[in-house]
This record gives sequence, structure tokens and C-alpha cells, in this order.
Amino acid sequence: MNSLVQIDLTLYPSGSVSQEPRLYVLSRPTLDNNELAKFYRDEAVKWNRTSEATEAEEIIEFAGRICYMSFGEQQYPRSNHAYIKNLIDQTHESVLEHASWTFLLTGVSRAFTHQMVRHRVGFSFSQLSQQYHDEKSAKFVAPEEVKANAAAMDLWLQLIEELQRGYESITKELECENKDRRTLSKEVRRSIRSAARSILPNATETKIVFSANGRALRHFLEVRGGIIGDLEMRRVSALLYSRLQREAPALLCDFEMITYEDGYPLILRQ
Repeated sequence: MNSLVQIDLTLYPSGSVSQEPRLYVLSRPTLDNNELAKFYRDEAVKWNRTSEATEAEEIIEFAGRICYMSFGEQQYPRSNHAYIKNLIDQTHESVLEHASWTFLLTGVSRAFTHQMVRHRVGFSFSQLSQQYHDEKSAKFVAPEEVKANAAAMDLWLQLIEELQRGYESITKELECENKDRRTLSKEVRRSIRSAARSILPNATETKIVFSANGRALRHFLEVRGGIIGDLEMRRVSALLYSRLQREAPALLCDFEMITYEDGYPLILRQ
């Protein structure tokens, strides 16, 4: 039973509330079969590949096999999925780093990304800048706990709208101070927006591009996807888990996603 019943945000007149986090895959691992064919000829080997394996999974398998040159007759009769599972079981996870993806994540709060960017090993980040982007029309991410309580949601909206008006007022005041200049230089605008953003809350919506390899993504899901008290992190982890299940299911062979008693997804390592 879902104890956090979500309120229909369309009932509220404010257009400032972000609806849902969204995850987009901008790039994914690819294999160059022509280069593989050259390798086969040069080394006089044959790779018995699993037909249903994804390219990401095959990159991981190939990298693992190079360590032992276990191709052709030297291969054990196991599938790609079984091969990757064995790598994970043997904690030979460095091989998983050869498969990497680039994602775009939108509809999340800066509170969320403050936590996410702490994952430095195996991750790279490029985030929307509040210094260069005008946040007058910014949206805000309401916590699930707030959305489940009508009175709390009303108060939250009032405060958000007040802060948004404050951002606009500060920006206008500082722009007027520089009205004698024909145009505001990039650095002056940066300075003004830097000053005005100081009152924006952690709930401000942001967009972030991140690249990560398979090993780093597994670690992220293990330490973040199962934090019961962080619903936004769990929702994003569920998006990432679901996408990776399509991109490279063998990579998550020892993970599962369940619906916790609060009605929200929870990622567990078996």
C-alpha cells in the first residue's frame, strides 16, 4: 500500500512545479566489427559470440577474454551473461569499466545533484549553470513527502513562488544599477545571476549530463538505490536501473528492483 499518495499537480495554478525526472541515453557502447575481423585475422583466433548479447555486454566479455586470450577452442561453453556473471562473482570488475554511457537527466532538484556529483570515480558531469542561465522561469521539484500532504504542498508552493519573485526582483534591481551601460557584458550578467541565485532553494530544477562506466554505475545503484529515506534518489535509480536492464542486463545480474512498502522502487544487490 502506498503511504505517500501523490497529489495531482495539475490542480495547482503554479506552472513552477516540475513533474517527473527523465533520463535520456545520449551515447552508448558500440563495437566495430571490421576492427574485430582484423584482430581475428592477425591473431588467427575466432570468438564464439552470444547472439542475443548487447554491444555493451560484448565489449565487457571481449575485454575479459583478452586477459587470457580465451577465444575459440580456449573458450568455456558459457553464454555472455554467464561470462559477465562469473567476472562479477570473481570480483574482476575492472573489466566492466570498458563499457560506458552518456546520459541526460532532467526534472531533478539541485539537492539531488549535490549528492550525485559526489560520485567522482568513473563519472563525469556537465550541469546547467545558474551563473549563465536566467532562472526567472525555473521550475522546482517538490519532494514526494510534500506532494503527499495538501497543506504542506500549499505552503511549499507559497514559499517557492515568493523566492521566485525575489530572484526576479533582485535581478531587475541589479540590472537597473548597470542601466548606463549600453549592453551588459557576459561577466556583469554572470555577476548579477550569481547574486540573485543565492536565494534559490535546493528544490530548483536542474539538468545534468553525466557519463559513467559499468562499474561506476553498479556502485551508484548499490549505494544510492537502496536508501529508504531518499525518494528522489530512489526514483532516479529506478530509471537508471530500468534503462541499463535494456542496455546491458548482464551488468545487473546480481541486482533486483522491488516495490517497497511505501509504494516506491528500491534497488537491492542480491
